[in-house]
Amino acid sequence: MGWVYYLKLMDTKFQATCFMARLEEERAFPIKKEPKYIATFQTVKGRFGVKVLLD
Repeated sequence: MGWVYYLKLMDTKFQATCFMARLEEERAFPIKKEPKYIATFQTVKGRFGVKVLLD
């Protein structure tokens, strides 16, 4: 099992979803390994982020 990384907190779910789509297309920054799982999450304070599970 790989590590889960939490990346860049944002104010809206829309921003997090757009960032997640950019990660899936590898435009935001190059990921050397293919991610197994990419999803958005919400923190206790109401901000949103993206989590990535690498192999």
